[in-house]
Amino acid sequence: MQYSTPHGNPERNEVNVEVNCKLNGKYCGKCCYNTEMVLTKEDIKRIAELGYPKEYFVDLTGSFPKLRNVNGHCVFLDEKTGKCLVYDRRPLGCRLYPLVYDANEGKVIVDSLCPKAKEISEETVRKYEKLVKILATRVLENM
Repeated sequence: MQYSTPHGNPERNEVNVEVNCKLNGKYCGKCCYNTEMVLTKEDIKRIAELGYPKEYFVDLTGSFPKLRNVNGHCVFLDEKTGKCLVYDRRPLGCRLYPLVYDANEGKVIVDSLCPKAKEISEETVRKYEKLVKILATRVLENM
């Protein structure tokens, strides 16, 4: 299924929520620790095309496929630099973070665990709301 919005095509990594992820000059990476980032079929395919076997990065122990953690962080987090090793092909959920879909509230919210959460405007939430909902739909399609 192909989705396209005025804000980019999520299949081609044209989506990125505008948030400066640096704290004190270094990449924060807080969202990469003990991550439970869900993966869509497209995410898995895109990362596998880089040569990573699915078993290396996909955790299938829960209801949804998600990024695997190693030593308490995402398998793709470079601990020395704090950078993502698959940044250009990272999952849609990572590109949309800190915007998440709150199923209990039935709406898109800014994850309060993000140190930069207060910097995200309501305008940004509205701009990406449709894509966050598409991500939630895709995750359910993976079931």
